[in-house]
Amino acid sequence: MKKMPCRRIPRVALLVETTRTYTRELLSGVRRYVAEHGPWSTFLELRALDSSPPEWLKHWDGDGLLTRTFTPEMSEIIRKTGLPAVELRATYHAGDRPFVGCDNVQIGRLVSEHFLERGYSHFAAYSLHTERFFIERVQSFVSETERRGGKCALLPEANPDSALDWERNQARLVAWIAQLPKPVGIFAASDQLGVRLLDACQRAGVAVPEEVAVVGAENEETLCSFATPRLSSVQFDGFSVGLAAAEMLDRLMRGETPKNGEVLIPAKGVVVRESSDEYVINDKLVARAARLIRENASTGLTVEMLCETLKASRSTLDRRMKAALNRSPKEEILRIRFRQVEGLLKETDLTVDAIAEQTGFTNAHYLQTVFKASRGQTPGQFRKANQPQKLASRKSG
Repeated sequence: MKKMPCRRIPRVALLVETTRTYTRELLSGVRRYVAEHGPWSTFLELRALDSSPPEWLKHWDGDGLLTRTFTPEMSEIIRKTGLPAVELRATYHAGDRPFVGCDNVQIGRLVSEHFLERGYSHFAAYSLHTERFFIERVQSFVSETERRGGKCALLPEANPDSALDWERNQARLVAWIAQLPKPVGIFAASDQLGVRLLDACQRAGVAVPEEVAVVGAENEETLCSFATPRLSSVQFDGFSVGLAAAEMLDRLMRGETPKNGEVLIPAKGVVVRESSDEYVINDKLVARAARLIRENASTGLTVEMLCETLKASRSTLDRRMKAALNRSPKEEILRIRFRQVEGLLKETDLTVDAIAEQTGFTNAHYLQTVFKASRGQTPGQFRKANQPQKLASRKSG
């Protein structure tokens, strides 16, 4: 009986950082391709973006590489291997190998459309000029905004490496925000820049999103959720990038020449959080009311207290808020409280009693009743469906 011929398993190195949401999703896409079309023998280690390439790579006789290149030196090492390689980072050093990545032109358009749909007429962009993909995103945002009649202010940023630089740059950012016409929609070319913007707004006492709305890019969950308020961001499709890159490398390793040396994957859309979740409010009374509600809803704010602070009658405030927001003051207070309740249910293991106390509800029973009437499920059911696995397992353990 003849033995079945052994299929040679390709050996592939994945030089991809594992520190970010996008790149972990990218690796999931590669894994899916390998599961369906492999097997591959893969080298993968926990890496930062600026990790050095492994020393053995210079003399490795493997079959292929998937890489996010950080320096010209690393690019040269990869070139000298002579191996089939697919680049996954659009740096100035790429171009000598096939590329799969995000469609940065589409990303800029998405953010422009997001602000335009919400009624903004003033726009700005905050970016680094260190990377091709930052430049492409911002150029697209500006072009789309101007094509539709808007004008865009720009602030290129140096990358601060020290606490002194951080403070100096934040002061510069505060001054820039102060002179922008408002309300303004600002596109931050990355989530890290978006967090800096929100911090500068907080320092300057500028209301977000009533005066300044901010959208970042990449939807890095840790950064977006840590920001105050939470940062809206464009969600990349890392999974599809990884899937397409693995398919391209597979073809290269089989000796095929790709028909298209650059594959651009569109983003999934803008994940809307509190930094840009409102429409432009041109009525100054309503804009002030909305800010007061956002800042004080959890303290037990009532419509009567709001009217007294604004020196407006209840009928006037009710009429003007319904005209501007299609919501009454009472409905807006409840909406903000529910948003806070949902955040605490998803992100903490606080009891419903504690959450009720923190969000301005008179007691847990009342919170349970109005939450179920509004959301169609109890707070406990909402928590079970939406809480991250870590917290759920910690509670059960």
